[in-house]
Order: sequence, then C-alpha cells, then structure tokens
Amino acid sequence: QLQLVESGGGLVQPGGSLRLSCAASGFSLAHYAIGWFRQAPGKEREGVSSISAFGGVTNYEHSVKGRFTVSKDSAKNTVYLEMNNLRPEDTAVYYCAAAYGSSWYHHPPSLINDYEYDYWGQGTQVIVSL
Repeated sequence: QLQLVESGGGLVQPGGSLRLSCAASGFSLAHYAIGWFRQAPGKEREGVSSISAFGGVTNYEHSVKGRFTVSKDSAKNTVYLEMNNLRPEDTAVYYCAAAYGSSWYHHPPSLINDYEYDYWGQGTQVIVSL
C-alpha cells in the first residue's frame, strides 16, 4: 500500500518551533517532489512549501519564507518541514503530498495546483497558542 504519513505536529507557544516529518511507505521518494500544504478551520487549503525530487530547489509561500525550511532525506525516505518562530496564524492541519515525474526532478511543484500531486497524507495538527 502506497502512503504518506505525517508526524511531528502538536501544541506550541508563539515563537516556538516544530519539525514535521512526511514518511513514505510502499514506494521510494527518490523520484518524487514533495509539497507541504495546510488548512486552517474555515479556510481553504493553501500551499506552504515544496521541494524538487532531487532536493536541490525549494519554494515557499510568502508568509513562511525565512521561518520554514523544507528538506529531503532520501536515505530515510522522509521529507521534513522545520518550522521556526511559529505564529498563531500558522495553526492548521498540515499535509504532505508527493508529485511524480521528471518535470519535478529539478523544479518544485506548484503550491497552487493540487492536481500536480499524486499522493496525499492524512495530515498532522499544528496548534500555535499560549
């Protein structure tokens, strides 16, 4: 069974940090680019960050640029989202998604076009609050 499993969410105070993990099972992430998305209550899902399949190119949504860092460890078949200086508005369910194909080897997928992604995880909750 091919699946992505997110972990690492939780409750953190403003200014704190969390590291989310996206682990693949049943397939190798070596030729997959990864995107991170989030959905806050009552809001549409939005793209946060993406990374090319070979890990050399990243993309960030404006509000997280300089605070979030995406990285890929192919040996562990896992992608990470390091989140620093968290704000209450970062509260959301965070999802990872995998995009397959040579188009994404050196270029990260869009943070807007959901259809570019082939597999989605179930999400992990992040709450930023006092």
